[in-house]
Amino acid sequence: MNSNEPATFWQHLDVLRWGILRSLIVAALFAAVAFCLKDWLFTIVLAPRTSEFITFQWLGVEPFSIHLMNTGLTEQFMTHMRVAIYAGLLCTAPYIIFELFRFVSPGLYHNERRAAFWIVTSGYMMFMLGTALNYLLIFPLTVRFLGTYQVSTEVENMLTLQSYTDTLISMSLVMGVIFELPVVCAILGRMGILSSHLMSRYRRHAIVAILVVAAIITPTTDVFTLLVVSLPIWLLYEFSILLVKVMQPAHK
Repeated sequence: MNSNEPATFWQHLDVLRWGILRSLIVAALFAAVAFCLKDWLFTIVLAPRTSEFITFQWLGVEPFSIHLMNTGLTEQFMTHMRVAIYAGLLCTAPYIIFELFRFVSPGLYHNERRAAFWIVTSGYMMFMLGTALNYLLIFPLTVRFLGTYQVSTEVENMLTLQSYTDTLISMSLVMGVIFELPVVCAILGRMGILSSHLMSRYRRHAIVAILVVAAIITPTTDVFTLLVVSLPIWLLYEFSILLVKVMQPAHK
């Protein structure tokens, strides 16, 4: 077939299928590597449960240690699998993005490809930044409060490994999505849907919403923890206002 002829729907579908297959293979390989590096992987995952963690050392927190337990026959193995798969997906994400970009880029103009590249790249970087912030700050503070909280000294906390890892993964995903705020706002600003004036006008409402979101993410009564979680989200909002303001003139 002539290479200048446009590809058919089924040819596009075949290209997409092979791209997805390659992405799954790479993700499986990274997940397998993470699974084999069990000791190294769980040294990182379990580090925030003690006062020896770098964040607690920096904050000067009193010594503490949260002991985890296993209550199911297959729980440790399944937890190992879930954590390895999540780690594999995080490592594979750049390649998956590359495959998707390679699939859609032939149908885009040069300026659209450049814009798509920066949107996808910045989106991935912001997601990883949110994940890192959660691991280094938000999750450790949450674990310390909830893991050491007692209604009575006669009631001991018996936290399971599954509860610990599920909370870490879910909070990482939530913070990763929240950190996409500047990217989403920049896109909406570029499209003329959102304006910096509107965001500035409703800043007080946004702050209240941020406090509510922070309270949901970290269900603690500790005001310091609430402020620590709220501060980066508020800074993201202020940064989003600047981005939208920059994007607006180009849209006019």
